[in-house]
Amino acid sequence: MIGTLGVGLSNLPWLSLSILFPIVCAFVVPFFPDKGEGKEVRWFALIVALITFLITVGAYINGFDINNENVQLKESISWLPNLGLTWTVGADGISMPLILLTSFITALAVLAAWPVSFKPKLFFFLILAMDGGQIAVFAVQDMLLFFLAWELELLPVYLLLAIWGGKKRQYAATKFIIYTAGSSIFILLAALAMGFYGNGIPNFEFSHLAETDFSQSFQILCYAGLLIAFGVKLPIVPLHTWLPDAHGEATAPVHMLLAGILLKMGGYALLRFNAQLLPLAHAQFAPLLVVLGAVNIIYAALTSFAQRNLKRKIAYSSISHMGFVLIGIGSFSSLGTSGAMLQMVSHGLIGASLFFLVGATYDRTKTLKLDEMGGVGQKMRIMFALWTACSLASLALPGMSGFVSELMVFTGFVTDEIYTLPFRIIMASLAAIGVILTPIYLLSMLREIFFGKENPKLVEERNLIDAEPREIYIIGCLLLPILGIGLYPRLVTESYLPSINSLVARDLNAVRSSAKSINFASNESLLLKAPSL
Repeated sequence: MIGTLGVGLSNLPWLSLSILFPIVCAFVVPFFPDKGEGKEVRWFALIVALITFLITVGAYINGFDINNENVQLKESISWLPNLGLTWTVGADGISMPLILLTSFITALAVLAAWPVSFKPKLFFFLILAMDGGQIAVFAVQDMLLFFLAWELELLPVYLLLAIWGGKKRQYAATKFIIYTAGSSIFILLAALAMGFYGNGIPNFEFSHLAETDFSQSFQILCYAGLLIAFGVKLPIVPLHTWLPDAHGEATAPVHMLLAGILLKMGGYALLRFNAQLLPLAHAQFAPLLVVLGAVNIIYAALTSFAQRNLKRKIAYSSISHMGFVLIGIGSFSSLGTSGAMLQMVSHGLIGASLFFLVGATYDRTKTLKLDEMGGVGQKMRIMFALWTACSLASLALPGMSGFVSELMVFTGFVTDEIYTLPFRIIMASLAAIGVILTPIYLLSMLREIFFGKENPKLVEERNLIDAEPREIYIIGCLLLPILGIGLYPRLVTESYLPSINSLVARDLNAVRSSAKSINFASNESLLLKAPSL
């Protein structure tokens, strides 16, 4: 009886359910009985988000084998056969942790949106639609379908910024849509080029594309276009300028979705397409990714250090931390690439927690300017404790997830003998500067908010109540996995290690092929050397 139940559960279309269930329920929201203040519809949205999270957990428990490097939970239905478009979803070690992260962060974002009373039905409709769309980005196994899922989440984010944002919300929303929608054209062009490559019926499935023998020049052309598209979303300097503006105007729930999920879409896509499907081109571009990662870390850390707006300071901090993802993807070691994966999961949790606290602090102080804060620690002691814990996680305190992921990236890159020793030393030294700057600007931020000279006007005029149970619960839910991963990283790394090992082996073969075909070892401009064969 129990065995039959287990087999039945493993045969359920888990991933299709996790995508379609929140989207279908989103269309129920406009007809949901509500008195206008959102008190009823928010419960409906929370239940839907929690069920979606449970569906993704069910997929992981009942159908996902952590020792299998291949795509699992695969569901495929022919959709538009003449165009080669199929509804194909699945999950491997690279996508499954991010699917779980998406549903988890979205459920907490719905709870964070509890005070929303302006057009609540539209707000929660957009949040639930985003939930399904973002899970689809990580689950689909067809490149054309991936493009459609990538585009699906643009409109909800645009509306969430344009309607519920701050004073410059229209500017921030327009800049977001121009950057992200404009760069997405490269995904479509690359998908069409790869799907129609050669003769016969077009096929956009990842498994087919992985087996297609693309020429090196073709791979380089597609890689360059995809790097621009995914570099905007990651974001990579100088394609990053939309992010501080978007974060500067967003509300706390939208902050959580932007930092916790949206940025991870860029890192995931770089791993899935650039590194996995275009290995010959990745062998050529990997040094550039490492350099861009170091630039991200230093530039964004220095810029964050100079920011006097709390939201923009944390936004630039996010850009800096995503630089480690680039360095990890650019390395040719399992440890470094595994660290990049763990950094995406870790930053998703840490970024969501910090931006939620930014929103909670703004609700009390009605200001984002650090010069107008100060001395509120005595009034909000629990809030100070929450801020301190999340900031320590962000600055990679040992025992928390950020420390493990950054250490893995550093160690994996420095011990990667594919790169020359001078290049490894220079890039690691530059990245270390960002690691040193991070605790300085984060701890200085805490001092300015909670200590220092008290602003009498702020204390007298604002109702500086301490953290509420709902807020403590949200931060507690985020801190629990942050600490769990920091103390026992195998909780996450075991789920994706086989897939990462397979990806790195494929890329190393491409490096060897490049070394033989273009005298790779003597090309000092690439700062690489051929491995011993």
